[in-house]
Amino acid sequence: MGTRASGNLARMLESWLMFQPHSLDESGLTSLIVDPALAATLLEGAADLPSITLGEPEEADLELLATGAFTPVASFMGSRELETVLDRGRLPGGELFPIPILLPVDDPSRIKLGHPVALRDRRGDLLATMTVEDVFQVDRENICRAVTGTFDSRHPYTAYWSNRGRYCVAGRPDVVALPKHRDFQDLRLTPLQVRARLAEMGIERLAAFQTRNPIHRAHEALLWAALRKAGALLIHPVVARTKPGDVDASTRVRSYRALHQAAFRDEKAILAVLPLAMRFAGPKEAVWHAIIRRNYGATHFIVGRDHASPGTDSNGRPFYDPKAAREAVDRHAEEIGIEVLSFDEFVYCADDATYREISALPPTAKTMSISGTEAREEYLEKGRPLPEWFTRPEVAEVLADAYEPRHRQGVCVWFTGLSGSGKSTTAEVVVAALEEAGRRVTLLDGDVVRTHLSKGLGFSPEDRDTNIRRIGFVAAEIVRHGGIAVCAAISPFRATRDEVRSMMEEGRFIEVFVDTPLDECESRDPKGMYRLARAGQLRDFT
Repeated sequence: MGTRASGNLARMLESWLMFQPHSLDESGLTSLIVDPALAATLLEGAADLPSITLGEPEEADLELLATGAFTPVASFMGSRELETVLDRGRLPGGELFPIPILLPVDDPSRIKLGHPVALRDRRGDLLATMTVEDVFQVDRENICRAVTGTFDSRHPYTAYWSNRGRYCVAGRPDVVALPKHRDFQDLRLTPLQVRARLAEMGIERLAAFQTRNPIHRAHEALLWAALRKAGALLIHPVVARTKPGDVDASTRVRSYRALHQAAFRDEKAILAVLPLAMRFAGPKEAVWHAIIRRNYGATHFIVGRDHASPGTDSNGRPFYDPKAAREAVDRHAEEIGIEVLSFDEFVYCADDATYREISALPPTAKTMSISGTEAREEYLEKGRPLPEWFTRPEVAEVLADAYEPRHRQGVCVWFTGLSGSGKSTTAEVVVAALEEAGRRVTLLDGDVVRTHLSKGLGFSPEDRDTNIRRIGFVAAEIVRHGGIAVCAAISPFRATRDEVRSMMEEGRFIEVFVDTPLDECESRDPKGMYRLARAGQLRDFT
């Protein structure tokens, strides 16, 4: 497409947008979804625009921008917004919003200020057009430290940014179509749809429950307590990206649907799903979640212990104080316009077979509990039924269907080490033993992958990372479907290995360092690579 045609298209888009202002609902929610006539026109003209392909987290952000769930934010943020959000947790106008909504790109060379771009999903379908308001380079480490307080490679937000470009593009999208979802379509309610249901049901006070885990009796007791205080419930499980080790979104939602039907069907309780990509920013994320639920019509918000935490860091220490999230939301509750519902931990009291807050029990009370890890490892993975005092039978059935016994689950065994260390040979022995035991195994050898999946890549740090990510992606898919992936790759960078680890559920990635001394590896030199590197003929060799 010529420069003149591109300029004409840009001017046409600008004139369309002048007469198609974004709508502001009477509730104050901003909608970025254009009307059907304009959508058809944008679809027709978008073929010639430079495209940005959105990953799953960016698709989720676009959807929540489009439906007003991120109000007062209605754009992918520019450098000025990013600066104030990172520094003060607020937009330039002073509005509270502690999490940046960014659109990272690898190569901004075709993206021009003031010109439109097409935002597409991973299949290439058009989701939105956007006039570019800012293109800027970002400091990924600074963003992670400001948002989450850490740049630890085990933190999911650090893993996210390690696989994102160094530039961001800002602008207000004109949304042609929301991302396609084939599952749970009856539960995918926008903020306006939830508010409409509240009006139909005559609900004025609503407590929202944020969750990313299956529900157990202790959660159910908490929900009943919140229902008594607020009068109505929004049960709102997250269904976009969470973190490795979390139960998959389908199982999560099925467990909540089973609970809703069994316990809350006749109550003022709405079950909906939230397409949110979590950042696991602890206290800041808890405030963000409260803002989002306010936009869905909630007047009360349940903040749990250690809300939005990814657990422990690389040294085994908690990322956040368990009480910090609740305290953060308390500080901002009046400004957000929401009341915090705080409860102590609910535990099962064996004396009278009830769940009660632990602070209300006498010191002599006999209590029982099962951690999430115990439920998975000691019951589900061993085929043992979960006790009825711990979870409802309807929920236990959903969870049992989702878990294979441990010996049938998928796993990735990742061998790393110097060239010539024996990674491939050891991996082949492991593969043979596993196949002999009746398991289905795929061997992903770094050298073999480079001749097919990664053909054309060199040995620069960027190309190495790309190669490892490709191996990791394939391995994660194998593991997700119950197979065993045995990988052998030099993979010298810990951050990239941790990124691959983050692609899989917790406990499904086993890293093996083949610790052969350098002198021994160089004496073997099966491919002659050390000799070439010593002679200066092979750059960037490990």
